[in-house]
Amino acid sequence: MRTTRLLVAVFSAAILLTTTAAAASAAGIHHYVALGDSFTSGPFIPAQRLDPLGCGRSTANYPSVVAAALKPGNFSDVSCAGADTGAMTRPQKVPFNGTNGPQLDALRIDTDLVTLGVGGNDYGVFSTLTATCPGLRATDPTGNPCEKHFTTNGVDTIGTAITSIQPRIEGVLATIHQRSPGARVLVVGYPRIAPDSGYCPDVLPFADGDYAWLNSVEKDLNQALEDAAANGDAEYVDTYGPSRGHDACARGGSAWINGKDQDVFAAAAYHPLKAGMAGVAAVVLKALR
Repeated sequence: MRTTRLLVAVFSAAILLTTTAAAASAAGIHHYVALGDSFTSGPFIPAQRLDPLGCGRSTANYPSVVAAALKPGNFSDVSCAGADTGAMTRPQKVPFNGTNGPQLDALRIDTDLVTLGVGGNDYGVFSTLTATCPGLRATDPTGNPCEKHFTTNGVDTIGTAITSIQPRIEGVLATIHQRSPGARVLVVGYPRIAPDSGYCPDVLPFADGDYAWLNSVEKDLNQALEDAAANGDAEYVDTYGPSRGHDACARGGSAWINGKDQDVFAAAAYHPLKAGMAGVAAVVLKALR
């Protein structure tokens, strides 16, 4: 009987210590601020917030999932669809006559956790590709017409634009540290859109040869973010690697990214689905722990 009581006491104490430790870890975050573009905000993923509606900010985006797990004292999600690095310090006009204030204004002296997911809209990188490449597929379905379209005198103009994004990210990070010197800052990369191999033109209507180029563009952009984080006293969170097998072509409900068909009840075209936000949140939480 004494042995049984002792085991029960030890087991109960272990549970209490585990619960207390988890609560203490969560309680350690006083103010979490989420900054970013549509890959952070989650347009059309239910349920959409109205502050403002034009930002496409979902209550199920990865910052919200992270906040629900960590339970910080305060949580400010100011991410907004269409945001570039300029929207960090300037007001951003959004659809429905709305305005999203400068995202860095959400930072406070006591902010101790910041996630930043931005860069893909600078120089119109993502929007240019998704607006141009599908229309070029018919001209050379098995070739790489989009890559050729953006290559001038042997220079990949998209790649050139990406090299100019890194210093912009570094500038944003410097301002974050100025305003919130005690914050742990995570730069969150972009999950993969195209698969490593194979094609799904009905979902991702790029020419076959442009799939590899799209992957190289994403890799270069994520490398720019990683390098900026290294130079800007921040941590880089790789979501490209963990999203392998969860690209837009993935079948059986395993895709993290929506394809060409916009679904106002699920996700914007070429943007994360709810499953993708949950997947990215898991990667972010792993990095935090």
